[in-house]
Amino acid sequence: MTAGLMQIGEAAERVGLSIRTIRHYEEAGLVVPSARSEGGFRLYTEPDLDRLRVIKRMKPLGFTLEEMRDLLQILDALATATGPERVRLQDRLAMFHTAAQNRVQALREQLDMAEGFASQIQDHINHHR
Repeated sequence: MTAGLMQIGEAAERVGLSIRTIRHYEEAGLVVPSARSEGGFRLYTEPDLDRLRVIKRMKPLGFTLEEMRDLLQILDALATATGPERVRLQDRLAMFHTAAQNRVQALREQLDMAEGFASQIQDHINHHR
């Protein structure tokens, strides 16, 4: 195998996603393997894994595939953008940051509610022993 390239199984293991999920993200246009082996196997690089990690972190926050695609395009474009285009992309990235913070806060509130419920059930168990 070419140095620095890994097949989908190793990529999946290193990122903590299933092979099926990675293939789904490829079909959705979120990640494209950097190469293919002579036998046609997908080959991934470390930057491909970084991209998958971004996707993995967005998923529990409820971002849609389209939003994921948009953020990844922003990140890709920021690497080479200059001047007003760079400022525009940074503004869009800041909007994603705000959205992520809001979603994290909503999840914290849900977790607090769930922990309160679990505690209430435990209180009932203890009371009826």
